[in-house]
Amino acid sequence: MAPRNDFGPPVHMEVTKDLPSPTAQDGKAPPAQIVWRNVVIMSLLHMGAIFGLFLLPSAHPYTLMWVMKCLCSPAVICYSLSALGVTAGAHRLWAHRSYKARLPLRIFLAIINCMSLQNDIYDWSRDHRVHHKYSETPADPHNAKRGFFFAHIGWLLVRKHPDVITKGKQIDLSDVLNDPVVKVQRKLYAPAALLMCFIIPTLVPSLWGESLVTAFFISVLRYVLALNATWLVNSAAHMWGNKPYDKFINPSQNFPVAVLAMGEGWHNYHHTFPYDYATSELGWKVNPTTVFIDFMARLGLAYDRKKVSPNVIRARVSRTGDGTWEKSAQSID
Repeated sequence: MAPRNDFGPPVHMEVTKDLPSPTAQDGKAPPAQIVWRNVVIMSLLHMGAIFGLFLLPSAHPYTLMWVMKCLCSPAVICYSLSALGVTAGAHRLWAHRSYKARLPLRIFLAIINCMSLQNDIYDWSRDHRVHHKYSETPADPHNAKRGFFFAHIGWLLVRKHPDVITKGKQIDLSDVLNDPVVKVQRKLYAPAALLMCFIIPTLVPSLWGESLVTAFFISVLRYVLALNATWLVNSAAHMWGNKPYDKFINPSQNFPVAVLAMGEGWHNYHHTFPYDYATSELGWKVNPTTVFIDFMARLGLAYDRKKVSPNVIRARVSRTGDGTWEKSAQSID
């Protein structure tokens, strides 16, 4: 089934429009309350990743093919599976409802979402819907106006702004929680995430004689790289790049982020048309997540893919774009 053009408002319009909070104030943020447990965890993870980097030359080639991406081999097994659990699963399917998936695909996406260890689908969808509705206000969990470090990782190291909590409680998530797959994943998330993110990626390389220590720390390296790729969408793609679709918002088209984050870097388009399943008008160009969803559609597991009409895109470009659409890599002509 071909993607359909969705010209009308999406079903969950209240969670996809980029509107400022009616109550959020642009004044000074309250003093940040550091969550030292998170600081210690993130510090240990990044130190473990650095150690894993030093172990790469001694690792078995199969280990690199199994765990890593880009830096080590052309294989994309664990890195890409964990990324797809977020991009095709929590993000495009559950948070935005930009396409529909049959039960086998939803189960698969929920399982590999555990490998990403970025909170369960329900929590991830809640924070993301708040982010879109109140983007770049105090109610935005990773408000880029508070600086690169905060938008990248700092928001995980401090207590949430009160507006984030308040607005999060007001977001309708009934559609997400009504999915039995989400309910089961949420109930089993802690052991499932530990199993998928660390235990399985560490144990599988032992089949070809890899040491558990090497396999574990390279798995930590893979996890940290995947985390930072996701965080760059919140930070770099909200600060640097051109804005061919809407020059009045922070999100920008960022090619390097698109490469690292499986196609999620076309962010000016995504925040302008958040209900488009492809998050860009470029088809498969630098967008492995869209390739995956289209392949699932060929298998009959994904359907009702929402797409924005070219006429609607061009009208928006002429009305609010920054004038870079025709000359930039974002043009499909």
